Amino acid sequence: MDKKFEMNRRSLLKGSAAAATIATVGADQLLNYATAWAQAAPWKPEKGAKINVLRWRRFVEAEDAAFMKMVEAFQKATGVTVNISNESFDDIQPKASVAANTGQGLDMVWGLYSLPHLFPEKCLDVTDVANYLGKKYGGWFPAAEAYGKSKGKWIGIPVATTGGLMNYRISAMEKAGFKEFPKDTAGFLELVKALKKNNTPAGMALGHASGDANTWLHWALWTFGGNLVDKNDKVVINSPETAASLEYVKQLYDNFIPGTASWNDSSNNKAFVAGDLYLTLNGISIYVTAKKSAPQIAEDMNHAYLPIGPVGKPTELHLAFPILTFNFTKAPQACKAFAAFMQEAENFNPWISAAQGYLSHFLAAYDNNPIWTADPKNTVYRDVAKRTLTPAGQGSLGEKAAAAIADFIVVDMFANYCTGREDVKGAIKIAERQAQRIYR
Repeated sequence: MDKKFEMNRRSLLKGSAAAATIATVGADQLLNYATAWAQAAPWKPEKGAKINVLRWRRFVEAEDAAFMKMVEAFQKATGVTVNISNESFDDIQPKASVAANTGQGLDMVWGLYSLPHLFPEKCLDVTDVANYLGKKYGGWFPAAEAYGKSKGKWIGIPVATTGGLMNYRISAMEKAGFKEFPKDTAGFLELVKALKKNNTPAGMALGHASGDANTWLHWALWTFGGNLVDKNDKVVINSPETAASLEYVKQLYDNFIPGTASWNDSSNNKAFVAGDLYLTLNGISIYVTAKKSAPQIAEDMNHAYLPIGPVGKPTELHLAFPILTFNFTKAPQACKAFAAFMQEAENFNPWISAAQGYLSHFLAAYDNNPIWTADPKNTVYRDVAKRTLTPAGQGSLGEKAAAAIADFIVVDMFANYCTGREDVKGAIKIAERQAQRIYR
């Protein structure tokens, strides 16, 4: 057996054995590990370092508790003060942009999608952290390099991704005449129509839901062969393939539960657990919540990959969470140490176990975490970081692609047509003009 792999495997198993969940990790044990890690780590935090970290607001309570235990151990072991603030998905980018423009207020931002690429010149070079983690934990998946790198250097560390997959009620699907979840777009449309007919409706966000709407509507565009830009970053959204995707989504929308045009990232969670919604796209957080508050719904739930359309291959976009460090921080060594510490096996294994499938990994070694096989309903979420494309689609992931997704260009195109604000040509033209302003 390869010695490096065996070392990685032992490290991984050590983390899992130390705690299958964060609840089994004693504070003393975690602190002992953190103290030993700090002494051996290549990054030595600045004396009296204080770092302000902005992160997205949690959807799984146990994940947040596990994260804060990790933060506490890091602080005690290194002497670094780590101030964590939490914001909704939609508020992360504006607050990060303010910090980037003013050069103050935040040291690190744990954000969404391609956030570091909005201001790559303001991001600290963290290539040493990325190389350290990649070498130790089996290498990065290809999407991680796309999200993390700019002009050959790492400007962010991809920590995890939340899979945007189909959440559905098994009994409703079977009553609609399907023994298994449809694997193609034609079958999926028939299922959605049948669910409405049976008063067990589907629904997916068409509002400015940074996670839910972006993930499924980019999938819809790409699975019909549409693209915002081509491989040379030329705007090509005005195409018959885009029109076909719009017509398809309109048929879905006409059979959705009312109100999806104004949904945010928590709307479908609430409706599903309340028993008003029977199919949606989401992370595993609905299932995690239902197991506690509505076990009869959780028992009747399952998850599936998104159907495949005319392009004949998966075209999924999942919600990546990279962490960046601003290059104006007064504590770059402390920030690098924290970014590395987060993804060490002794921390990462119990942490993603606590997330219960909501967070999936970009480092290959963590395929072996027991959370992915402990419950068969979790397993599809294991591979989302391997399957995901980036918001750039066929194009290059940089400032322009980051701006396009931050401005909801694709989401608004679908919403404009589905809600009747524009016809197909009008919806596409608006998106084309917006994209051309960014990609000029």
